[in-house]
Amino acid sequence: MIYTVTFNPSLDYIVTVDNFRLGLTNRTTTELILPGGKGINVSIVLSNLGVKNTAFYFSAGFIGDEITRRIEESGINADFIRVEEGNSRINLKLKSIDGTEINGIGPHITKENVEELMRKLDQVTRGDVLVLAGSIPSMMPDSIYSDIMQRLENRGVKIVVDATRDLLLNVLKYRPFLIKPNNHELGEIFGVELKTRESVVPYAKKLQEMGAKNVVVSMAGEGAVLVGSDGTISMLPAPKGKLVNGVGAGDSMVAGFIAGWLRDGNLENAFKFGIAAGSASAFSEFLATKEEVERVYATIN
Repeated sequence: MIYTVTFNPSLDYIVTVDNFRLGLTNRTTTELILPGGKGINVSIVLSNLGVKNTAFYFSAGFIGDEITRRIEESGINADFIRVEEGNSRINLKLKSIDGTEINGIGPHITKENVEELMRKLDQVTRGDVLVLAGSIPSMMPDSIYSDIMQRLENRGVKIVVDATRDLLLNVLKYRPFLIKPNNHELGEIFGVELKTRESVVPYAKKLQEMGAKNVVVSMAGEGAVLVGSDGTISMLPAPKGKLVNGVGAGDSMVAGFIAGWLRDGNLENAFKFGIAAGSASAFSEFLATKEEVERVYATIN
């Protein structure tokens, strides 16, 4: 079974506003509401690719109820922890001004809520894949991902981590199966600027030396790099296509890698399928369907 964890899920309210002006009333020309959060995005793309999975997440208030309804509509097993104080987030994303968004705070997650999540994670066992993805609420310690990995140590669980800075660095000693920083996040860790695929390789190798088994570095329009546990080093350009929606492309890459790896255990094929999934989502209004991913995959040499 594949499991994902999302600490701070959301309803993403994605709108287009023509000629947006500060201080004045603006009206939307397009609107889209989707469940959000990196782990949930991974779950949705996995489900689209025919891979059954369970999403663990925290849910609060009527917004949490709607997130759950939409997750279940996507064919995902929704296994949530109910939080009593506050509401799950609504994130406003202004599509017409790339990168402009207002993200909510989210509910107050208690120590008891976290303990309930840990008990749910005890069902994860040998041969399963667990995805830890995204940011955490401000009231939680940066050690939470490493606490989870310590709890599951020696269980034979393959753990995938898509996180930044301390959240990522803290888990490396537990030898995650896969990590997926982007080139900017990788550069921040080592205090360098990484613009080319070739420049990424030595720093990805450093993360391997620190404990990661497989490192995929996404680079948006520059493509991606794989440094694999079997010695594979693969650098591929981005597939050609029109960027429609960059939200969730990195999460789709993680889902595609997992789905590809489950097919035949070949890291390079998994890497190509990950690039195909990430690009297909970027070329689509929504997170990619199986048909869209397969179409892009067929173009990758």
